Amino acid sequence: MTSTLEGQSAPAAPPVRPVREVRVAIIGSGFAGLGMAIALRRRGETDFVVLERAHDVGGTWRDNTYPGAACDVQSNLYSFSFAPNPDWGRSYSEQPEIQAYLQDVTDRFGVRDHCLFGAAVSTARWDDAARRWLVRTSAGEFRAQVLVSAAGALADPAHPNIPGLDTFAGTVMHSARWNASHDLSGERVAVIGTGASAVQLVPAIQPIVDTVTVYQRTPAWVVPRTDRPVPPLVRRLYRFVPGMQKAIRGALYLLREFLVIGMAKRRRFLTPVGRLARAHLHRQVRDPKLRRALTPDYTIGCKRILISNDWFPAISAPNAELVTAGIAEVRPGSIVTTDGVERPTDTIVLATGFHVTDLPIAEKICGRDGRTLADVWSAGMVSNRSATVAGFPNLFLLVGPNVGVGHTSMVYMIESQVAYVDDALRTMDAEGLEVLETTPEAQAAYRDLIAKKSEGTVWLAGGCASWYLDKHGHNTTLWPDFTFRFRKLTRKLDRENYVGTPAGSADEEVAA
Repeated sequence: MTSTLEGQSAPAAPPVRPVREVRVAIIGSGFAGLGMAIALRRRGETDFVVLERAHDVGGTWRDNTYPGAACDVQSNLYSFSFAPNPDWGRSYSEQPEIQAYLQDVTDRFGVRDHCLFGAAVSTARWDDAARRWLVRTSAGEFRAQVLVSAAGALADPAHPNIPGLDTFAGTVMHSARWNASHDLSGERVAVIGTGASAVQLVPAIQPIVDTVTVYQRTPAWVVPRTDRPVPPLVRRLYRFVPGMQKAIRGALYLLREFLVIGMAKRRRFLTPVGRLARAHLHRQVRDPKLRRALTPDYTIGCKRILISNDWFPAISAPNAELVTAGIAEVRPGSIVTTDGVERPTDTIVLATGFHVTDLPIAEKICGRDGRTLADVWSAGMVSNRSATVAGFPNLFLLVGPNVGVGHTSMVYMIESQVAYVDDALRTMDAEGLEVLETTPEAQAAYRDLIAKKSEGTVWLAGGCASWYLDKHGHNTTLWPDFTFRFRKLTRKLDRENYVGTPAGSADEEVAA
């Protein structure tokens, strides 16, 4: 018996997509991926592709569309230094405006044609014989000399392991995957988490829901948000006197950098900030019991400092409830806490953060010896200059280990990293190198540097557990010093910490 019916031909096999050759493949199109792409275009490099799993650029600012989503760093600082925006509508921009800004710079600097959307990376493997990265995506395969991972630390939502959550009959959504088509009006909504996302979305939904119940594990220090509309006159001045906006950007940078003194050097300098947060709480929350529940027992800065003028009024509203008891289980129509109380619930919002110290992209990148980045990082993320990892030739990480900041603009750190990677590519061109790889010794030295700088900081000694620290209690997320020192460290490639293989050679390695 034949496998096809008589008179019918077998279905045609799907067409085989050719492997596309590129010099540089960039994973992700958020601030980091776009910054790298723009740097390449500005110096005349065109042989690159930006692999984006979604339908548009923007990264976290494309994905986080929950009500109230906004930046907690002033707009004039949270933007590319080479692409100021004189038309920011507010001193702290909201998500739609930041997303529009990223779309604008994508087009303005001519990198949209290099973006391939719907290209989710499944694996990226180093081929030692070919000296290339083989990158498999949902849009085809690529062979790249250089791979730049700009996947970001706030890309993949973390879901809590709560008994019965999968049995809930209502709607469950993570704040980073907001379902705008679901109407919360008149619903009984549970918000799990009290971090940055919750502090923004709860005030936005509280007026329209029947009830909002916030399940808090640890309270956060909250300071006032000095946000206001930017007057039309000021916008015109920014446009016609660009130096004015640049000067304000510099002043904002210096002001925020002063926080490092308290966070990483002398914790007593955080005392005024703590007093400000405590006064803000006392002024906005009159109920002593609720105030006690909202008062942290750790040093301010140990966890991310949040900024809001409407979080405390929202959680104090008659239709709001703060629950500090742990969640025992979720039932089809309710949530039960460890004190035995059952609360009927229609929708659950998970404001539970992201995979930061266990980056999912690390499971997909496989280096020279067949080990993934996740394998190498099983005891904690390590790198050289937060950008390269021994055993992973021609791989560069943006927003990788120890690049995070708890006090200032992440864009400043991204631009520093982009300059470092760009100098590495220039070095490869100048020396005719096909392969460039950091040494294990340099990686160990950088790990020791981070550990030394982290000693005595508020993140390690502030009395809290945070996503800044990995499961071993190590700081693998934050840069524990002034950011201008990070920029100095990454201004140029530390060539002495790398070995290179010239193009056309067998296995000859060239040290500095």
